[in-house]
Amino acid sequence: MKSKTVSDIVKKPYKIVFRVHALRQMFNRRIDETDIEEVVQKGTIIEEYPDDTPYPSYLMYRTVRGRPLHVVGAYGKEEGVIIVVTAYEPNPDRWEEHYTRRKS
Repeated sequence: MKSKTVSDIVKKPYKIVFRVHALRQMFNRRIDETDIEEVVQKGTIIEEYPDDTPYPSYLMYRTVRGRPLHVVGAYGKEEGVIIVVTAYEPNPDRWEEHYTRRKS
């Protein structure tokens, strides 16, 4: 099965918007906006939350500059925005080796 990416879901230009919570977490965790952009643009969607409100959201993964990163983003289709909710380095105790599946 082919991995799903943001480009599989988003078919028109979009703007990335950061929630205050995401910016605080990024600052505390030393994650740059450019790192987030790379995850959104080139990463893999590993979980989908279609019932989230006000927009469906997605957990995305990519290794950026040798660092595994997870980004949770919500997609506002009508507005053409991806709202970054949070970003973090996944805990190896909770995730399988490649950080794309939760441990049982």
